[in-house]
Amino acid sequence: MMQHNGLSDRSLGWLRYLDRKARTPDDWGPQGSPHPHWDDRSDPPMASWHRFDLVDSSYALGLMAHRTPAWTEPYTAILDELIERHTGWWSAADWLTQFGPDPDRGTYPDGYRALIPAEVWGGYDVPGWTANGIEPWGTQMDPIAADGMLFYKGFFLVLLGIRSMIAAHQGPGGDRWNQPFEMIRDGEHTFTWTHSAIADHLRQQWLAAPIGCH
Repeated sequence: MMQHNGLSDRSLGWLRYLDRKARTPDDWGPQGSPHPHWDDRSDPPMASWHRFDLVDSSYALGLMAHRTPAWTEPYTAILDELIERHTGWWSAADWLTQFGPDPDRGTYPDGYRALIPAEVWGGYDVPGWTANGIEPWGTQMDPIAADGMLFYKGFFLVLLGIRSMIAAHQGPGGDRWNQPFEMIRDGEHTFTWTHSAIADHLRQQWLAAPIGCH
């Protein structure tokens, strides 16, 4: 396979695809919808949300940046598009719509049986159902501040960390996401965070529950 500036033809093709995907306009706000090329169908019940495709798309950029460090600016531009989407309502659509026990828990497909203990089948939520609002925690609309939704903030930190790693030598602009930015942006449900604040919050959750914050 041909190599160009440290990347193979296949890798360059993937980079072109990511660039086109990231730059195609769409709206992840509460009144909009992600473009259909963001996968929300694969790997149910846990990973069939647009944000998994979004975050997973970023991994290759971290690897490519080590092979072609002179291309920092286009890598950063793509990542900024991904991160901007992850601040929108659709990035946390499950947490913002799945309240209380799953009303469909009694009609799960047989394929979910491997995910739920047999003795509670039919009366237990499948992994991936976020159950915002259950006791003793109550409804928490900020997916970052919430006691739950740990995987959401963890994967977001991976996305932010890849961007920070690549842009570390860009000067003041390289720290863009460590400046306050708004998330969710749904009227009163608008929350302000920074990269470092999210990391510290998750750290504090771990310190408060050494056995595991789940």
